[in-house]
Amino acid sequence: MKRLALAAMIAGAFATAPVLGAESFSLDVRHTFPSFELSHLGYSIQRGRFNTTAGKITLDTAAKKGTADITIDAASVDTGFDKLEEHLRGEDFFNVAKHPTITFKGDKFTFEGDKVKSVAGNLTILGVTRPVTLAASYFNCGEHPMAKKKACGGDFTTTIKRTDFGMKYGVPAVADDVTLRIQVEAIKD
Repeated sequence: MKRLALAAMIAGAFATAPVLGAESFSLDVRHTFPSFELSHLGYSIQRGRFNTTAGKITLDTAAKKGTADITIDAASVDTGFDKLEEHLRGEDFFNVAKHPTITFKGDKFTFEGDKVKSVAGNLTILGVTRPVTLAASYFNCGEHPMAKKKACGGDFTTTIKRTDFGMKYGVPAVADDVTLRIQVEAIKD
């Protein structure tokens, strides 16, 4: 009888214990704008961003695992200059008619405590996929004051060679090395 009562107490404790494991988050599209910067003729650093991004993130801080699945609308490129954006959407650069999206899919997360320090995965631009590691210069999770749900966000950076993805126009005058920044805010599903 004592064993039965003990078993019932243990089962009850597990039934009310919080479930640990991966948490799923959706990107907050109002606060996630991947950007890029590169040297132009050696005179200045030119910058642009993408205004439309979607995706999902999963985090399991206890197991030190996660996944990232981010899709960027290449046609949403924004530099503040209409003629340049038209050129960037064309065949010389993003060729959005043929390759409408840029994607990042990562599943190799490194953590320091509960904070993500980097995410390694595959970046696809112009239909070409290459491995990249996005380093976190900032990462934080907490209760979102408006959504009243858990939210996580960070600022991630990597440098790529655009010619590795088949984007060769203007090299070397327009730099081959491009710094990509993906700032992310995501709200728990």
